[in-house]
Amino acid sequence: MKQHIVRIALGLAIMLFFLGHATQIYTVGIITQLDNIIYDARLVLTMPRKKDERIVILDIDEKSLQELGHWPWPRDLMAQLIDKLFDKYQVAIVGFDVVFAEADYSSGIRTLERFAQNELKTVPEFQQAFQKVRPELDYDGLFAKSLKGRPIVLGYSLNNEAGAKRIAAIPDPVLPKGTFTGRSIGFTHWDGYIGTLPELLKSAAAGGHFNPYTDPDGIVRRVPLLVEFDGAYYEALSLAMMRTLLGFPKVEPGFPPERFVHRGYAGLEWIKTGPLVIPVDDTVSALVPYRGDKFSFPYVSLADVAKDRAPTELLKGKIALVGTTAAGLQDLRSTPVASVYPGVEVHANLLSGMLDGTIKQKPPYMLGAEVLLLVVSGVALAVLIPMLSALWASLAALGALAAAAGLSISAWTQLNTVLPFATGLLMIGTLYTMNMAYGYFVESRSKRQFTELFGQYVPPELVDKMASDPEKYNMEPRAAELTILFSDVRGFTSISEALKPEDLREYINDYLTTMSGIIRGGHHGTLDKYIGDAIMAFWGAPVDDTDHARNGVLAAIAMQKECQALNEKFVERGWPKLKIGVGLNSGNVRVGDMGSQVRRAYTVMGDAVNVASRLEGRTKYYGVGILVGEATRNAIKDMVFREIDRIKVKGKDLAITIFEPLGLEGEVSRAVIEELKLWHQTLRAYRAQQWDAVELNLLNLQRMDPDCGLYALYAGRVAEFRRSPPPEGWTGVTAFDEK
Repeated sequence: MKQHIVRIALGLAIMLFFLGHATQIYTVGIITQLDNIIYDARLVLTMPRKKDERIVILDIDEKSLQELGHWPWPRDLMAQLIDKLFDKYQVAIVGFDVVFAEADYSSGIRTLERFAQNELKTVPEFQQAFQKVRPELDYDGLFAKSLKGRPIVLGYSLNNEAGAKRIAAIPDPVLPKGTFTGRSIGFTHWDGYIGTLPELLKSAAAGGHFNPYTDPDGIVRRVPLLVEFDGAYYEALSLAMMRTLLGFPKVEPGFPPERFVHRGYAGLEWIKTGPLVIPVDDTVSALVPYRGDKFSFPYVSLADVAKDRAPTELLKGKIALVGTTAAGLQDLRSTPVASVYPGVEVHANLLSGMLDGTIKQKPPYMLGAEVLLLVVSGVALAVLIPMLSALWASLAALGALAAAAGLSISAWTQLNTVLPFATGLLMIGTLYTMNMAYGYFVESRSKRQFTELFGQYVPPELVDKMASDPEKYNMEPRAAELTILFSDVRGFTSISEALKPEDLREYINDYLTTMSGIIRGGHHGTLDKYIGDAIMAFWGAPVDDTDHARNGVLAAIAMQKECQALNEKFVERGWPKLKIGVGLNSGNVRVGDMGSQVRRAYTVMGDAVNVASRLEGRTKYYGVGILVGEATRNAIKDMVFREIDRIKVKGKDLAITIFEPLGLEGEVSRAVIEELKLWHQTLRAYRAQQWDAVELNLLNLQRMDPDCGLYALYAGRVAEFRRSPPPEGWTGVTAFDEK
């Protein structure tokens, strides 16, 4: 075991790292994210995908807004809807996933009251008439009257914004201050609320908050059943509705037996109300048991209720939730089953899970189970893998992985319990990877042989990568998708004539060394050759690089930036400034060991190579430092590009679109983004031959960036087209006869 002590120690250190995350000493974001992904996958794979007809969504949808007016609706209309729901449709209960925080004066009652107290105070006829009609104009009173004596639960929203306000009122807490004194429980705490008008709250059967618990990735997986506000504890909308259905039984927090508490475990594991026992996690939240994709419950437009078009059998005896799917009312959530999901359906799924007893358990004690599994598997693998052959080590890691996965799946399906899996998965994978890598590092003989065999062909900076898997690489020519770069010093003839031979040698050596370091070291490219002051390089071979286009363009941007640093050095020595043009293109080419019997090299050939060379030659014409082809631009998703032109290069019949890379998204200033938007508008107008619009836009663009030669170039083109309009069928393509 002595010869393996270093690997065992490294393995135990890896285990301790993952234990730190599991015991919440610190949080590793990627592990949490992977755990969420695994949880979501299990949830989606095991959903029943059947509609629950017991719960109906009363939808404030686009149709309702068109027929009944914009939201919020007058409270007299709400009163009519409540009367119809209970008297005509005979629903069992109604819960509101909306707030009624402000008084409704849409009847004009406030104006009439002002007249009654001032201008018409002495007019008996007005006073009598006003007092007679006043009850009909008190829309809030009408709504409150319709709520009274009926199983209706009103919703409210909690918030933690800076300077959180407390608007209207919220119901009494279900558990008073001091209920959990001496226990460390992870309640979500809130500082403010948007509540309900006291008059309405007094008439309703109950009230509950409708705030979900949004995980750091923005996804709603759970809802806090109890939250803390001013030291007291308030229930969620779904819990309030269930208690209303059950006749308002008290809320009882569920703790494990005292013998566990004495050992330091005091987690709240469930909420009991009447016969209902609801499991909660360490934030006193219930995991939402999503039944399927959105619309897993019957939906009825409130317009159909108002117009007596809704089928009675769909609503009779049902649990009804009033919510909205209208995009303008902004009650859409991101959930494990859909990125855009009606918020009201989150509560419907929770109600359904309470009725069926399908809410998953994730009690705080699962932390202990996870830690135990990590310690057992971590110690076993840390000791065993170093002493096993590669095959047996692989089998041991796979066995541990299968066991961990089996336990997690069994807990989910058989025990209705969530057992975290990501920490164990990553720990086992890291232990295995570390041991395999260590074996390769200490056994470098095959690597040296590989280097001796292929070093004459392959750039040294890639030999190490290739030597890690010698069987994967050879120098035989093959077809591959690569990105090719050409760069050239502008006006090099003039520079060479201005310098002494020894200065020119140092000048070009500094330039080529710096640029080569950027290509090879910083961005993992293959340096093909120097052609005088020109450089040719490519990405994607001999080592595969899925980001070959991105790495190539980032190298080109770095080369342009480094030129500025070189120029400061050159100017200090009295040398001419350096300016380069860079062209890149991506495509299918032939790459391999090619040449003659006299000399061979690992290089690339093909049409995409020729286009890259042509693009480098066009940089000076367009007044830009870098030009890339369309294939290169399309392969990069996180970079900002400026479209330059559509061109036909010499030797090609098809036009290509060329672009200038400006930088990675997030690194490009807002001013440049705004300039870019205007430029692309200008380019569209140019191709549509809208010369007036083009000229006006170009004037604005030149004010934004007076040094941009591209704008002057297009201004000259427009002037020429005004004198000599383009031929019929012109598509904005610029043809070049020279290389």
